[in-house]
Amino acid sequence: MEKKLMLIVNPAAGRGSYKLNFGEALHVLDKGGFRTTLFFTSGREDATRFAREHAGEYDTVACVGGDGTLSEVISGLMQIKNPPPVGYFPMGTTNDVATTLGLPKNDTAGAARRIVYGSPHPFDIGGFGDSQYFAYIAAFGAFTEVSYATPQNQKKALGHLAYVLQGAAQLSKIEKVHARVEYDDGVIEGDYLYGSMSNSTSVAGILHLPEELVGLGDGMSELVLVKNPVNIEDLGDIAASVLTQRYDSGGLLVLHTKKARFLFDKPVAWTRDGEAGGEVQDISLCNYQAAVNFIF
Repeated sequence: MEKKLMLIVNPAAGRGSYKLNFGEALHVLDKGGFRTTLFFTSGREDATRFAREHAGEYDTVACVGGDGTLSEVISGLMQIKNPPPVGYFPMGTTNDVATTLGLPKNDTAGAARRIVYGSPHPFDIGGFGDSQYFAYIAAFGAFTEVSYATPQNQKKALGHLAYVLQGAAQLSKIEKVHARVEYDDGVIEGDYLYGSMSNSTSVAGILHLPEELVGLGDGMSELVLVKNPVNIEDLGDIAASVLTQRYDSGGLLVLHTKKARFLFDKPVAWTRDGEAGGEVQDISLCNYQAAVNFIF
């Protein structure tokens, strides 16, 4: 039986490389029983609006773009009842969600085959404040500004190297943030270089959480806090934890929680799925269990 697919395309993602085998991808979808309708974005929030206004008319919604495009689509789906399953053609620079789901990157034909032959799996979505969402991570602190501070023309020209260069430029700007964090199992307070709530095994292509630690549809988010090192030994301990993926040190905490409230001494800049999330001094985050189903 023919199925209707809504395919939202960000033509700027992946430096436009989706065009290389896009015809083959559409052929794969057609042979797989999908009647595809294309929606092209031309600016921010277009993907959210398309998903919110039209997703209910389709059996499946998919997007071609990076994690930012996917995040916009998810935000739109969270505003409708019973959203359809979600497919993803990862064409961005970092693609943390694709890494977590094991999806082929920058390969539209391969991603199309996953939609045709894959199956839907429950996936938790994060809530940021009263009416905003994130597909896989909300974060503050060191290097979280990199993805949206990097100029778009550099992203297109240099790809992942642009993030590396921008991150190196921020080394001298890293400042500790004092925070009180209230979560399911208690309260923790201290000075931190970084903090996040996520549902991903890959964070900015730098921090990798073990698969057995992350349940994508279990209703629990991973709360990650990196303490401010007070000496060189502390810094070495944190670096070793990241490199060896052992998260039992005193400097790097990984906790599981359904919700968390962050209180700061002053407004702190956040990112949501690699895009600017605004500055807040008191913010509550939560986990919407199995809010969408990803096809992979």
